[in-house]
Amino acid sequence: MTRIAVVTGAAGGMGRAIVNRLLADGLQVVGVDIDGAALAGMAKALARFTPEVCDLTDAAAIAALFGRITAQFGGVDALVNNAGTCLMSDFPNIPAAELDRQMAINFSSAFHCCQQAVKAMAGRDGVRKIVNISSNGAYNFDVFDPPHYRASKAAMDTLTKDLARRYARDKIACNSLAPAMTETPLFAVLTEDVLARAISAMPHGHAMQPDQIAAWVGFLISPAGDVSSGNVIILNQGRDVRG
Repeated sequence: MTRIAVVTGAAGGMGRAIVNRLLADGLQVVGVDIDGAALAGMAKALARFTPEVCDLTDAAAIAALFGRITAQFGGVDALVNNAGTCLMSDFPNIPAAELDRQMAINFSSAFHCCQQAVKAMAGRDGVRKIVNISSNGAYNFDVFDPPHYRASKAAMDTLTKDLARRYARDKIACNSLAPAMTETPLFAVLTEDVLARAISAMPHGHAMQPDQIAAWVGFLISPAGDVSSGNVIILNQGRDVRG
């Protein structure tokens, strides 16, 4: 039976790489994004790809989304919470509305998707998977990330650990991937000098690529990933190794 994967932020740079990886691995992929035009273009080019436009800051819209997915496919086998952004106001001058929006996009969206996915995973065969795309910025305080971005990703990782323990006997595995500098359209939020300094700090001398992160997603969703749950896997070329 074809496994059903839901990927949020599917039309972005990281999202497209994850979608392509899971399609190559034989899954049926439901791509979720706010950008309906981009999703439509992907649907024309990709087999086994179902576009779903959704505002992931709206909990009711997420519930309706998973209702449609369950009605069409009978349930969900994997969820990749990839949707996210980095809002760049710095402390102490972060507007309250920006803090709320940062948490809504990066954390609350994942929380509500996990709530609905766990229900949609009930009764499905095998080990079902949740993969949360976090950030190395939640752990490396030498880099430029603003505090509300760090907090949103750290909250996601705490959710990962809670769900991993809570659903271990139900055979739902939940892990986070926490990449460092990865070349996506989010680079556009950085000034040239900040971006250059951040990339120069990478041991390999360049940013990582979305398909490298997508390969880790594919591994965790594959049968080889069945034994991994509750882990935050930091991907940073060894930049922040400490004793």
